[in-house]
Amino acid sequence: MDRRLFNIAAGSSLSALLLAAHDRAYALSLGDLTNAEASSGLKTALEKGALAAVSLLGKTDGFLGNDKVRIPLPGFLDDAARLLKTLGQGKRVDELVTTMNRAAEAAVPLAKDLLVEAVKSMNVTDAKRILSGGDTSVTGFFAEKTREPLAIRFLPVVTQATEKVGLAEKYNRVAGKAADMGLLKKEDANIQGYVTGKTLDGLYFMIGEEERKIRRDPIGSGSAILKKVFGALK
Repeated sequence: MDRRLFNIAAGSSLSALLLAAHDRAYALSLGDLTNAEASSGLKTALEKGALAAVSLLGKTDGFLGNDKVRIPLPGFLDDAARLLKTLGQGKRVDELVTTMNRAAEAAVPLAKDLLVEAVKSMNVTDAKRILSGGDTSVTGFFAEKTREPLAIRFLPVVTQATEKVGLAEKYNRVAGKAADMGLLKKEDANIQGYVTGKTLDGLYFMIGEEERKIRRDPIGSGSAILKKVFGALK
């Protein structure tokens, strides 16, 4: 055989052997799970966590009553709001904050189908990255796959809700000036965009919280395949 062709063939065989060894080592690290089992278990976990997060947030006080995801006025405006409260304007400020959070609660249920679709389209690379990643790997997966389309879907709902409050228009005027002066981030200068972004942040945060619960207690999640996948990672 031509030496050059022999070297190419030998190199290809070595690459194939190394790849097979890597895949075998990966499978062993998961308790000898098959790819199908690992994929099925992970998809079950992701879908379970995502739908649980939507259920927790997409209801009255899902955002407003949860300190971890409640949407406040941003930075400088939050400080200004405290001053307004001392001047007897607290009721109107509270009305705006409540409306912002109610808008988030109304928008979140629209995420269900896109989140489930993202899980179903998950590939082997996604699965390995999630299983070997830290506590933010699931959040990162969903944000990468769904943040942009969900922002488009959420914005009209948020806009409709915030336009009902007279302070929303004033917020945009004041926030725009504050952003021009460097007191506020440009992306926070529009209430509709700000609330949409915070709604997505809250959604991904809660998905991460649900996923951590499953990792900590796969048996308690009530699924044998979850027990096998995440139990093997302990």
